[in-house]
Formats: sequence, structure tokens, C-alpha cells
Amino acid sequence: MPDSDRPRSSARLAALDERLEPVKRFELKPARTRGGLIAQFLGLALVAAVLSSLFLLPGFLGLGATAAAGVSDFDALPADLHIQQFAQNSTVYAKQGGQDVPIATFFAQNRQDVAFDQIAQTMKDATVSAEDPRFYTEGAVDIWGTLRGAVATVAGGDVQGGSSITQQYVKNVEVEKCEALTSQKKVEACYTDAAGVTLQRKVQEMRYAVEVEKNYSKKDILTGYLNVVGFGGQVYGVQAAAQYYFGTTAAKLDLAQAATLAAILNNPANLRIDQPDSKDNGAANGYALTKARRDYVLDRMYITHTITKQQRDAAKATPIQPTITPTTQGCAAAQQYNAAFFCDYVRDVILTDPAYGATSDDRLQTLNRGGLKIYTTLNLDLQQVAQASLSKYIPGSRPGIDLGASNVALELGTGRIVTMVQNRAFNNTDTPIDGTTAVNYNTDEDYGGSQGFQTGSTFKAFDLAAWLESGHSLYETVNASQHVFPTSDFTNTCADINGPAWPVTNDEGSASRLSVMSATAESVNTAFAEMGTKVDLCSILNAAKGLGVHLASKSSSWVQTPSLILGTNYISPLTMATAYAGIANNGMVCTPIAIDRVVNADGTDHKVGKTSCTQGLKPEIAAGVAYALQGVIKGGGTAASANPYDGVPIMAKTGTTDDSLENWLITSTTKVAQATWVGNVSGSTPLRSLYFNGVGGGNVKFSIAKPILKALNATYGGTDFTEPTDAVLYGSQITMPDVTGKAPDVAQKLLEGLGLDVTVESTPVDSDKPAGTVAASDPAAGASVEDGDSVTLTVSNGRNIGSTPAPTATGGGGPSPTPTGSKDGG
Repeated sequence: MPDSDRPRSSARLAALDERLEPVKRFELKPARTRGGLIAQFLGLALVAAVLSSLFLLPGFLGLGATAAAGVSDFDALPADLHIQQFAQNSTVYAKQGGQDVPIATFFAQNRQDVAFDQIAQTMKDATVSAEDPRFYTEGAVDIWGTLRGAVATVAGGDVQGGSSITQQYVKNVEVEKCEALTSQKKVEACYTDAAGVTLQRKVQEMRYAVEVEKNYSKKDILTGYLNVVGFGGQVYGVQAAAQYYFGTTAAKLDLAQAATLAAILNNPANLRIDQPDSKDNGAANGYALTKARRDYVLDRMYITHTITKQQRDAAKATPIQPTITPTTQGCAAAQQYNAAFFCDYVRDVILTDPAYGATSDDRLQTLNRGGLKIYTTLNLDLQQVAQASLSKYIPGSRPGIDLGASNVALELGTGRIVTMVQNRAFNNTDTPIDGTTAVNYNTDEDYGGSQGFQTGSTFKAFDLAAWLESGHSLYETVNASQHVFPTSDFTNTCADINGPAWPVTNDEGSASRLSVMSATAESVNTAFAEMGTKVDLCSILNAAKGLGVHLASKSSSWVQTPSLILGTNYISPLTMATAYAGIANNGMVCTPIAIDRVVNADGTDHKVGKTSCTQGLKPEIAAGVAYALQGVIKGGGTAASANPYDGVPIMAKTGTTDDSLENWLITSTTKVAQATWVGNVSGSTPLRSLYFNGVGGGNVKFSIAKPILKALNATYGGTDFTEPTDAVLYGSQITMPDVTGKAPDVAQKLLEGLGLDVTVESTPVDSDKPAGTVAASDPAAGASVEDGDSVTLTVSNGRNIGSTPAPTATGGGGPSPTPTGSKDGG
């Protein structure tokens, strides 16, 4: 009942009690025969009628002893009906043009409560005229209907009794309580108590009805009745019925429509008008059964003087012509906004959050019956751009490849997800349809997602973090010429990594010595493998985990062999975007959220899960990683073609796995991060062997992401990233001494004393230095190096033909096929 419900006059009720007081001393005798049961039933019905009447009928007073026989027993019955909130539709909203737009509805019963003045008078009159014409003048119990039911019972039928609207309301409220239960056994028992054809239930119904009429006005009871009753199938309440059957609202129902809905109330299962092929009540025969009942309703309205003869006849002449307007249940409706997968993610968030119920069944009931207004983080304007850009290049299906693609973006500092799209349409039915799926490629398995995808070189962001945490710097140089790495070269304090040697290749051939900055911009695999020999592999995983990185499937285990450096673990795009947002946010990572606010049916706020922010990386380390990643999307970097060059600073990293099975681009500004993925959902088709709308499969991620980045930047803008410290950039600088002409062991000892990592090449080279002495060093004398840098010494063969120039670095971050499945990130 609404808050405005008003109690009936306590003075009148007190008068009734005073008149009945003399007979309350009588006790009910146990009935031994069917006739005795009926007499008892009649006695209790008469008591109920007297107690609930607005005035005392003289005929009732003449029944004195009959009424008195049941008063004490009747008063002893439970009186508090405990009227609960009826099941209401829950609605999911997203922002479009700054306004909240409904994108999906969940319900167990399609119902939307309306107030008394939101229901057409024709509907109220039709209901009262057909169901309870004495509603406004009688009490809670229809005594004449009860007498007719008793006569039928005596004649050999089940225990019967005519029901007033108040009694019907009580029955529906009791049935509604059963609908809210989750245990099938309890549901069945509840239905027996609420709707079973027994004397005890009927008397209890009357007792509740009496109490309801003491506390609520006729107007409120009628409103409650029209909001709770079923109109066939999942349609409950007059508002949902008006929308479903006629495409209108309860307030705008005309006379013929209102009479039709009132007719359906008599037998919703058989009189519903949404089954045109029904043999007995189909469209071909003008919905004959429903029309007959509708015309009866119209006749009753004429008899009760709520309509004229002319109105009745005109309405009777009107054929029943439904305009079935279904309210789509669940996330399929959000497909029109390209938001079905995001909606499904929201649903999964609610079904796993204890704030919505102690058990999964309780949470499902809250969603389907609670009338929640769920205001989400999704920006439909950005969503449209993301979907259009993705769909321009990646179709829902393509022969020969199980093709997938996705994009997800979220805000820094809040974790609010603002886009979530993919190439396939949403389909959670049991019927497979080409180009559709129920799997959300952006999310973890527990939230409707896949088991994740290998990240390729996008994982190198965490390699960089571990590199800087161990005291190394960005302009430190590393030797990228080694292509086979014995497992013994690596340390992992978290796991045993014994195994075969690890072969590593680059996209574009070999590379020699280069800075970590260049190695990042060009995604040189061999350089990162060399860097991995100088840090604890465990520290790489810890850096990733500190930024919220976790495997997409809880049934999976971390790959902890050296190949993890190049991204062999299976992680979801949403998780990777969250981690990059943390890096760009000075190391402060915030868990993703999809819901801003939830409002209960009564207008109060429901508790919602908030983002949780933690310092995943030290700010100076995060600043260093962000600095290095900015070079990836500038000239010469592997992602330069995705840069919209709109003045907003961007950091980025590309990723391509072995045989180009998966392709990634993850970016972030100081405001918003995004992850774009294209790849094999299953199977092993190389993307670089394919073209998408004229763009090669290895580069299509850039074409997809560029318009998305432009739209995100136009909405959010962005500022400069935090400048890294000199220590992060350059470390502790050392000037490389000249060791040429010295004995190799002497030179090695000298350089190692400076903290440098020295390698002496075993093959002598032509040099003007004496045979057996150092011919040259790389880096050369005078170069700036720092603690831990690698130095290579070559030994002279004594042939005086001049020094051999040092090779220059080349190459990119191509695939690195290995027995352990190591991946590249170009």
C-alpha cells in the first residue's frame, strides 16, 4: 500500500465491537458433519461481514446467536496480512547525450505499479462492475456471494465462497508472497495455503480482508488490486497489461480496452488475447471467449450506471484488436544500443554481489522482482563510436576463422567503464546463430567472459615496472643480439623454472645494443629477454598483480617460465585496460565498476559496490613506465599509426602473439584507458594472412582504435603525464673508460668493479691493438653507462687493418615461436 493509505474510522469500528461484545462469550462447537462445516462457514462469513460493514444491517443483528457462535474463533485468526512490495520490473539505464536512457528490463512478472489517478476511470468502473458491484457499499466480505458459494457447497461441490475485490486482493497478495520464495517445496506449500480450496483458507482470507478494510481506504484497495492481479503469462498489473495488449498506458485506456482487460481478469489463462492462433479464442473468430466476457462486463457497467446504453452498444460493436507490445526481458533489448554484453556484465555483477542478497537465488529475486533502477557507467555516445569503428573492420563471422574482436574503456581514478563492445551480437539462447555469442570477450570467465587471451607484448609494461624497481633505468642499454637463452640465465624466486633453452626472435631480424626506451618503442623481444635475465621473474608477476592483473579464468595457473616476459598468460581486455589506467594514474589502480547508483522501488538508494583504489606501483616507477610507453605511439613507435595527434598525450603498447593469432593495442591518457583486441577465439589462423576492409590483419587494431581514441580524447581531454626522475631515466651515470690494449681479464675486472656486466667475445677480430688484448668495447670509451649495464669486449688478433665498427640495432617486436609458447608484442 502507498504511504498515503489512511485508516478507517476508529470510532465506527469501536461501535461495531461494542455491539458484538455480548456475543463474544460464546464458543465455537466442533463441526462433525459437512452440513455443520457449512453452517460454521456461514457463521464466520456473517461475522466477517458485520465486522467489516460500513453500517449494521438489521438482518444481521437478527442472526444474533449464529454470529456469536463464530466471533471468538474469527477474532483469534491472524489478522496482519503483511503486505509486501509486489514484484516490480528492474530497469538498467545508460547515459546518452547526458540523459539517462533505459536499455534493458528484468522481471519475473512484468509489472509497473501506478497510482489511483494514473488508472483510467473506465478501467476502475469496469473492474468494480464486473467483479464486485457492491464494493463501495459493502464491507470486506461479499456476504451474498458467500451465501451462493455455501449453497453450491451443500449441493456437493468444493468449499466455495464469493469473493469481494478486497478478498481477491488478499488472495493475490498471499500468492505474490509465494512467488518470492526460492525453495520449490516452500512455494508449493505456500500456494496451498494462499489459494487452496479449503474452509480454513477461505475463513483466513475473510479475516485478512476485514483487517485490510480497517486500515485502508476503498480507493487504495482498488489501486492495490489492479496493480497486483495477473492478466495472463508474465503480465501483471493494469499498467503492464495496457502496454502489452494495447500499446498504451493505464491512464489512456478507452472503454472497450478497459472492458477487455477486466474480462481477462476472470480467467487470464483462457481469455488472454496474445495468442491469435488459439483454437477456442483466436483472432480468426474474433477472440470469441474474451469478447463474450467483455460484453458481459459492458452490460454490468450499464446496469451499475457507470456508462450509458449508447456507450455500451458502441463498445460492444468494437472488435477486439490487440496491439501486442512486448516488453523484452533481459539484456537482448540492449542490443539496439550495442550494449547487450555490457548489460550482461551488469547483471553478473549484481548476481555476485552480496549487497543484493545472501544467496545467488536471493540476488536473482532482487533483480527480477525488486523494481530496481540501475544507473550504469556506460556512455552510449562513445559506445556507438566504438561499435561503429570495430564493426567497420571486423565482421561477426568470417569463413575459416573463429574471429573475435573487442574494445573496452574506463576512467582513471574511478574505474567507471564507459565503453564495452565486440564484433559479435549477443545471443544467450540455446539456439546458435552465426555471428552471435553469449561470451563477453572483454571480461573474466566469472562475468560471462572467456578464459582470456594471451597478451603478447602488452605485458612488457610490467617487465618495465620490474626493471625500474630493480634499480635499472630507461636509457640503460642492453645487448639485444642474443636469440637463445638458457633457463639458467633467469631467476624466479616464486617458482621452479628448470627447462629447455628459450629461443627468441624479433619481427624484423636481429638487433644489437640499444636503449630500453628504443627497445620499448620498437618492441624488441630479444632486448626484453635480456632484461629479464637481470631481474627476478617473480618481480614481473608481482608488478602485474599489484596493478590488478589476474588470470581471466580461476581454473588457470600462471605461466612463470621466462616466456611470461613476452605475454603468454591469458588475461581479459578489461583487466589489461584497468592495469594501464593504474600506470597512467601514477601507479594508483582502481577496480572497474559498471554501476553508479541503484534506486529501490520505494525511492531509497540501494547499496552499490564502489571502486577500490590501491597504490599498485610507486609513483616514480609508474611515471617511468608511462614515459617509455609514450614512445610507442609516436613517430618510429609500433603504434604510431593509431595516434589521432589531437594534442592529448597518450601512452600505448602493442601486442602480437606467436603466428599473429592475437593482436592488441592498449592505451591510456591521464583521463581514460582503453584496450582493443582482435584475434582467434579458438583455432590458429594467422591474422597477418588476412585483410579486413583493405587493412592487413596485423595492423587492423590501429585502424579500429584511432577513431575511438579521438572520441575519448574529445570527451575527456588529457594532460601531460608525470615527468620521471633522472634516476629512472638515466640511473647512476658512469663514463665508460678506455680499456683497449689491456689484457681482457684486466679490463673485465676493471669494468666489473664499476658495476658493469662484462662479456668477452671468444672470436678475435682484426685490430691495430696487440694480439690478445682488448680491441674494442661496446659501448665505446667515453659513453655514458650506468650500474648494471652490459659491456661487450672484443679481442684483437694483431692484424693491423683498423677497428671494425660496432653494429647498429635493428628490428621490431615480431613473433617468437618457442617450445614454451613465448609471445611477441609488436
